Amino acid sequence: MTMNVKITASNTIDTLEQIQSVLGGVIEEKWGEFFLKIDNEKAKGTIRFIAFDRGVSLLDYDIVFYEEVLFSRDTSFFNPIRFSYCMEGNYGHFFEKSNSKTKIEQYQAVIVTGKDGGHSCTLFAKNVHVKLNVIQVLRNKFVASTDCTMEFVNEKLYEVFYDSDHDNKFAYYGTYNLKMADKINAIYKIKKKGILRMLTIEGKVYEILSMHISQHNQEVKGEKVETTLLKEEIKLIRKYSRKIIKTPDVNYTLESISEETGLTQAKLQEGFKLIYSRTVTEYIRHIRLEKARELMNTTDCNVSQVAYTVGFSSRSYFSKIFKSKYKVSPSEYLKLKQKKTILQTGVA
Repeated sequence: MTMNVKITASNTIDTLEQIQSVLGGVIEEKWGEFFLKIDNEKAKGTIRFIAFDRGVSLLDYDIVFYEEVLFSRDTSFFNPIRFSYCMEGNYGHFFEKSNSKTKIEQYQAVIVTGKDGGHSCTLFAKNVHVKLNVIQVLRNKFVASTDCTMEFVNEKLYEVFYDSDHDNKFAYYGTYNLKMADKINAIYKIKKKGILRMLTIEGKVYEILSMHISQHNQEVKGEKVETTLLKEEIKLIRKYSRKIIKTPDVNYTLESISEETGLTQAKLQEGFKLIYSRTVTEYIRHIRLEKARELMNTTDCNVSQVAYTVGFSSRSYFSKIFKSKYKVSPSEYLKLKQKKTILQTGVA
């Protein structure tokens, strides 16, 4: 069952109250930091909000939901540009009436804004600990208070910032960026109090915002985001990828690979994305599907046998993703193979 949190607020403080009305919890405020603290049968964790000058604010989540939760934001009332970064866990994003939902992975940077009259939706899975950093920019106030003419953004983002009537939606699902994780972690480590704390956090927020914009500029130009991986770490990832090819049936997890290689989960994600243009999970799934197709071409195994041989525990899930990748179901693939054999050999 999915809990629906419908957000129609015109500011973030009211947004917290609308979330509270569904999920419960208590809202506390200290030196301009607002915290929605929840500890009940629906969720456990904190949602924090801080507003700064120039129409910029910070909204971050450190929470686990005990049921699937859908946040549906009516962008008619409050529609900032959201620069998001997933520090831990994952979540889904989609626009209302869209057929596609994008899964946002750990360490991935995202820029999203909706159109007037639409809905921007965020889906949090059950029992997944999510740490999500969101910088919100009210474009009219930000542009008006910025001394320059925004030459530092590329054409696509320029159009987003100057879309004052909110006529268009925009979604950029970026690659992995470990440097951004380091900057965001620095916010959590700030021990200062009062006005010094707020000024320090604000400075970090603008640094992170500039990193979002810089990354988008690079990727629009087709430039690779600078990697933090050492040569030896890249070699280690390549070596492990060959192990996955040889033994795709092993029950690999990001945690187990991290423990075995000694690389952090962040470095693993960055490395696989850099070398193979896939996340760790996507790479494992790709190898298993390729191996499955090879088995169907070279053996007499049925669909269930093939699925279990390459490491899938569910035949239905295997069939679903096989068809998504190859545009034909495993059963249909085997039938086509059989017809081809009959035509070639004349033996039924």
